[in-house]
Amino acid sequence: MAGNPGARRRLRLGVLCGGPSAEHRISLLSSRHIVEGARDAGFEAVCIGVDMAGRWLLYGAADHLVAADDPRTVALAPGGRPVVAAPAAAGGQLRPLDGRGAAVALDVVFPVMHGPYGEDGKVQALLEAARIPYVGCGVTASALCMDKDHTKAVLRAAGLPVVEWVAIRRDETERAAPERLRDRLGAPPYFVKPANLGSSVGISRVDRLDAIGPALALAFAHDRKVLIERAVRGRELECALLGNERPEASGVAEIVVRGRHRFYSYEAKYLDEAGAALRLAADLDATVRERIRTLAVAAFRVLGCRGLARADFFLSDRGEIFLNELNTMPGFTRISMFPKLWEREGLTIGPLVARLVELALADRPAGEATEPAREPQAAVTP
Repeated sequence: MAGNPGARRRLRLGVLCGGPSAEHRISLLSSRHIVEGARDAGFEAVCIGVDMAGRWLLYGAADHLVAADDPRTVALAPGGRPVVAAPAAAGGQLRPLDGRGAAVALDVVFPVMHGPYGEDGKVQALLEAARIPYVGCGVTASALCMDKDHTKAVLRAAGLPVVEWVAIRRDETERAAPERLRDRLGAPPYFVKPANLGSSVGISRVDRLDAIGPALALAFAHDRKVLIERAVRGRELECALLGNERPEASGVAEIVVRGRHRFYSYEAKYLDEAGAALRLAADLDATVRERIRTLAVAAFRVLGCRGLARADFFLSDRGEIFLNELNTMPGFTRISMFPKLWEREGLTIGPLVARLVELALADRPAGEATEPAREPQAAVTP
């Protein structure tokens, strides 16, 4: 493009992945699929890997991972160029930390980061300060949905059905006393989980009250606040959401845990190929299916989401529907439910990425440019 300053260049999409959380590797696996979708959509993709120390490293679109097919060992490749996000006259850009080399302008960022730092509003706030449009929920909705305790409180206040729970902090462990849990939640089983984490990291199923201690210790190793929830005997269902003010709900899928797994754990999701079956068209009564889709859209709007989310539900053996949580940046691996549900609706990964970028650009604050920057750009190299 340097020889033709007036030419319209391709939209440049920065795929932001990794991050200092327990979901680092899942984010890396997701990023690979997003890069493929960006190429299919005709975008120029660059990758920004965030290492476990929180450093931003710039890569080309094909060289940011090692062991890219292995969820146990996938990692950022060595040699990434340290950069920082900063505002610029035509939007945002990545500037080299060493002061050498050209800055890299970005039209949109896809922050396919899961868990704390990437899905809790921190990265979203940084991108807004750098004036870079980004895919997905804004600062407030991201922070709210990351905290399962606050999410449930808001949903319950809005009249949406949630499972009964107790939230405790490290200095409040007396709230987990057996008699208190029985009074609030009934008899076990319970699920104990970190309040601000995803991918089933740090979750335990507790079948006896005398086993609550180790479960709390595991959850507190990941977060300063922990939820204890009443277990629901029944089915686990999911619905994908896409849109801004008028979100669309996909069909309803079901997760069936198999083998030795007692629930849909991290291992069952990502490490054991036979750990769970994903039924993209759950066998449901039409009334139940539409009720779940309606509740998913209502929760998306109540929580102030935009762009995308995945709503997770329980359907009890007695026919009760409970909204478990909304994930504001669901997994984008090849086996993840969100892209699979939209593929079933006719949106393969390329059109899906294009739609998400379109939604991100449509939701820019009033007064900001909506066209990609047109100035010539240097090639992106680490």
